[in-house]
Amino acid sequence: MCFLLNVVLSARSLHVDSPPHKPSLTTSYVHGTSTFPLLPLTVGQTLVFLQDGIRKTFAQFQQDVDKVAAGLLALGLKRGDQLGVWEHNIYEWILFQFASAKAGIILVSLNPAYQVKEVEFTLNKVQCKAVVCPTHFKTQKFCEMLREICPEIDLTPAGMVKSSRVPDLRMVIVTDSRQPGMLHVEDVMQAGESRHHKELMDLQSKLSFDDPINIQFTSVAFTVWKLIVGIYFHQPQVRVCVPVPMYHCFGSHNALSLTAMYFYSRCNIVYGTPTMFTDLLSQPELHKYDLSSIEAGIMGGSSCPPEIVRKLRTDMNMKEIMGTTENSPITFLGFPQDNEELKINTVGCIMSHTEAKVVDPTTGEIVPLGTSGELMIRGSCVMHGYWADPEKTGEVISQDRWYRTGDTASLNSLGYCRIEGRIKDMIIRGGENIYPAEIEQFLYTHPKVCSISQVVGVKDERLGEQVCACIRLKEGHISSTEEIRAFCKGQISHFKIPHYVIFVDSYPLTVSGKIKKNILKQDMEKKLGL
Repeated sequence: MCFLLNVVLSARSLHVDSPPHKPSLTTSYVHGTSTFPLLPLTVGQTLVFLQDGIRKTFAQFQQDVDKVAAGLLALGLKRGDQLGVWEHNIYEWILFQFASAKAGIILVSLNPAYQVKEVEFTLNKVQCKAVVCPTHFKTQKFCEMLREICPEIDLTPAGMVKSSRVPDLRMVIVTDSRQPGMLHVEDVMQAGESRHHKELMDLQSKLSFDDPINIQFTSVAFTVWKLIVGIYFHQPQVRVCVPVPMYHCFGSHNALSLTAMYFYSRCNIVYGTPTMFTDLLSQPELHKYDLSSIEAGIMGGSSCPPEIVRKLRTDMNMKEIMGTTENSPITFLGFPQDNEELKINTVGCIMSHTEAKVVDPTTGEIVPLGTSGELMIRGSCVMHGYWADPEKTGEVISQDRWYRTGDTASLNSLGYCRIEGRIKDMIIRGGENIYPAEIEQFLYTHPKVCSISQVVGVKDERLGEQVCACIRLKEGHISSTEEIRAFCKGQISHFKIPHYVIFVDSYPLTVSGKIKKNILKQDMEKKLGL
């Protein structure tokens, strides 16, 4: 699915410039206020710098952005057009992200793992007029795939493509070696004349912070991730390692919205998914590296077992860890002063200029404080909607702009949020609601079990569903169903103890590395003959 980002001013009840110390909530609704106003600025007015092997000052980066933005206008793109970036993490990614926003052009984030059919569908779905890509990267041959889709590229002048299969496409811009029928980044930077720079400057007063600037293709619309955050911006220079992909909102929005500079050596803060951090912790020679500069980590993409969080603090020197969830980019955020329980078991409290409530997913009514329900969000973080799909948009965003996250959560009296799982992943066993994340986190405390082990519900004729644990063991270990079930007995409720235990070596993944639980569920049912 694809969706649009927007920035909208929201109204003003929980003051969140500092940690709340006294219980103030009486119901599962919270509204963040702040002494700092939400600035009515566009991206072009708040430029940020990303370092990727190229060292530039802010002034130099802004000059590059202006050249590319003016060049895009000179080449015929206009406000409201779509430009696809089909690229791995390089300087040009962030350059075109800011340049397109400054020119009022909507950037379309394309996964660099896309194959021919996927990229053709994407370009047509959102009517891309231009694509930015390298000639090739690793095994991906981007230009060859585009020529397969659009053989007319070799027969027309650069920037004047006319294709039968992708009729909206007008130009391909390559970031490395020059290619016949395609423009190069340098061509774009040199295309703008003084009149185009003037057009760009005049455009700034016409652009609105409500304008869409990005379309993201993902399996869901801004799923509320569980993030682990430790942010220190009191230092003269903050260095952030951002290995997460720019085509995902974690990289292009969370990373670029939260900090000013991004470096890849002697970092203070490290971004990553739970899998990335788990792999780092499992490196046998981790202790040989100098990690003294690291102060914090930002983790997103899926939930993280508390044990991993504790190991990050002890093994990777992440002194202060807070919790947060996001839409685009953040809705809940913790504070360094939070106690251990809040840091480990909650995702923080509501961000300023943002509202959240926990409702009964059936009736839509706000549930009592501390009761589980569906988390809903309203504020500048909520997307415009699904591209050209008002019906799908209406399913997740109400007329009064409340976004249904699909997450099961609860709020405490301080306004801190606890994420308990995904509604669609919830197992209903004989009328009991079971949240897989709770069982997964418990199973990880077993010394043989890997942190990414999964729990799904499988069909059961009598109870409706049964709990199935799909366990990946740590390297060199063996176990049995009996051992796992015995470990659970007396530690978790009897109805949560896995009825089935299947040992696996891997899981079905999305292109962005998330586990496909629906496919895993089908695979387990097939394996069990259900």
